[in-house]
Amino acid sequence: MSRPGDPRVLLTGNHAVAWGARLARPQVAPVYPITPQTPVLELLTEFQAAGEFDAEIITVESEHSVMSACIPASLTGTRVFTATASQGLLLMHELLHYAAGARAPIVMANVNRTVASPWAFWPDQTDSLAQRDTGWIQYYVESAQEALDTVLQAYRVAEQVLLPALVNLDAFYVSHALEPVALPTQAEVDAYLPPYDPPHRIDPAQPESWGNVVSQDMFNRHRQAIEAAMQRVPALAAEADREWATTSGRSWGVVERYRCDGARCVFVTLGSMCGTAREAVDALRAAGEAVGLVKLRLFRPLPVAALRAALVDVDDVIVLDRNHSPGVGGVLHQELRAALYGVPAAPRVHGLLAGVGGVNVSPARLASWVNECRGRVPLAESTWVR
Repeated sequence: MSRPGDPRVLLTGNHAVAWGARLARPQVAPVYPITPQTPVLELLTEFQAAGEFDAEIITVESEHSVMSACIPASLTGTRVFTATASQGLLLMHELLHYAAGARAPIVMANVNRTVASPWAFWPDQTDSLAQRDTGWIQYYVESAQEALDTVLQAYRVAEQVLLPALVNLDAFYVSHALEPVALPTQAEVDAYLPPYDPPHRIDPAQPESWGNVVSQDMFNRHRQAIEAAMQRVPALAAEADREWATTSGRSWGVVERYRCDGARCVFVTLGSMCGTAREAVDALRAAGEAVGLVKLRLFRPLPVAALRAALVDVDDVIVLDRNHSPGVGGVLHQELRAALYGVPAAPRVHGLLAGVGGVNVSPARLASWVNECRGRVPLAESTWVR
């Protein structure tokens, strides 16, 4: 195993996440294994056995119990990390709402995997997108390096607004693929990520009430406070990314524009699909087509202003969804249509269900859709790509 400070090492996305967690110095890490997330917790236990991860690793009987342990640990003022995937994330659903309501800035990595039934083990983002209303910040990453860096940035943002954060990486395409990754030093991370010191915590010396029944008005004001915190996230995420660029030389942005200058048609997508879309954009540009890519890294809260700015003067937007919401189609497709509603001269928005269930979608297939979509009326419903 290479040590921090080595220029670049080969890591899978899962192991990059574990390194991110190690460098963030959480004090508590409740865990439960589930394919394809298990290598994250396996490496964390190896770090702990070697004396390199000074955290209480709690092994419990289910993912529901994982989050049940994360919440009170966070409320005592400790930094908390965990990881899950697919059915595990769904089993946590009730407590995801509770964590956000408790203003517990837990950071959790989720390896996006198909949800049952039927059983399958391929990349699909329906598991995390189905949690979009729970009050968790949601990041989507494209590579192992971005996964490591985003774990650190997620703590930086989550602990400023006191909301939990989910870092999502696609199964196998990112979680198990080996890539060169630069490991920051512990000193660099410590300077970037100060110790967690919340204004309120469970402390016998300073008694406060937690989890008590409230009035309608108190609940309403509590939800307004969560919304106000969410509204701060895009600017804080951009600031956290800029400061990380100063430390590491790497910047990922909140919304990335790839070869969008002068583009008349633009792909918009999340996660590992961005790599395929880049290949398609490069091929189309080489053929003289004015095509670009907008990569959405922060999905919750949706950075509406940044998306609108990124799509100015574009005629057609092709949204690539590796997810499926039955009866609606692609989640990102519908979110983007809502974000662009009322914008003067808004682009036509076309939705493609591309890569649902992990099926391969080639750059050539995406390129073929550019000419098919141009000049069409907007697609209110997402179209399946096979």
